[in-house]
Amino acid sequence: MTDGPPRTTISAWRPTVPGIAEVFHAHFTEHAYPSHTHDTWALMILNDGVVDFTCDRHRHGAAGSGTVVLLPPGVAHDGRTVTAAGFRKRVLYLDASVLPEELTGRAVDGPVFGDELLRHRIHQLHTSLGHRDEGHTAAVHTGEAFEAESRLSFIRERLLFHLAALQPPRTPGREANQLAAALRDLLDARLPTGISLQEAAAVLHAHPTHLIRCFKQTYGLPPHTYLTGKRIERARGLLLDGRRPAEVAATVGFHDQAHLHRHFTRHVGTTPSRYAATRRRRCPTPNGPAPGVHTAESRDQR
Repeated sequence: MTDGPPRTTISAWRPTVPGIAEVFHAHFTEHAYPSHTHDTWALMILNDGVVDFTCDRHRHGAAGSGTVVLLPPGVAHDGRTVTAAGFRKRVLYLDASVLPEELTGRAVDGPVFGDELLRHRIHQLHTSLGHRDEGHTAAVHTGEAFEAESRLSFIRERLLFHLAALQPPRTPGREANQLAAALRDLLDARLPTGISLQEAAAVLHAHPTHLIRCFKQTYGLPPHTYLTGKRIERARGLLLDGRRPAEVAATVGFHDQAHLHRHFTRHVGTTPSRYAATRRRRCPTPNGPAPGVHTAESRDQR
């Protein structure tokens, strides 16, 4: 499916594999993600190209097919193309059953891994998840699901190895700022209806500007940007569940479908309708493994 700038393609679906919230494949030539957060871990590999991104206000880059990027939940990040050719990426969104959220702090400073074996295992998992039936988000058959779970288990083991080697967070606990954490909980609880800044300040007994400063210092983005990103994330899930864009817009708190359309396109790089349509199509065959990586099962089971 082609959308937006030339050669931009997107495919997304939800497999029936515990721990994987979404699979997302994309080729971006011009797209730039605004700063946002996810409830899940985002595990990305590149098929080709270069991507530049910021994680918790620290800039990083990834190039070619030899690296793995792991972005932790609840941490602000963005992303953009670097060259005219853009980049091709495959992403697994993993929930806390795969990696616990308490490891978030360790992942903030070192989100890029130069690990060919890990990259190869992720590639194999994408391959095993790459077949979907028409009109269904959950089309991984029993044998394929068992294979995917097995591969995810080895990926988890390798990720835990890397996270254990990283330094602990520079400041103990991302929830140290209790006021910012309280506002985040309030925004999460009021996702569909929203809340005014004055009301939030009254509930939390804080001055509005102080509340904004605390939130941005703690989470790396202002409260309204966080709220929009959360609504987009919720909308992605509902669209992949088969809900209509107009219904999704009202459910997640946007004024109307046009409001959802504008923000969704900016965040995801395609329209809600086209994003939802990808769940009914065959995903593209992923590129082969990184150069120099053997494909024998003996290697995969290391």
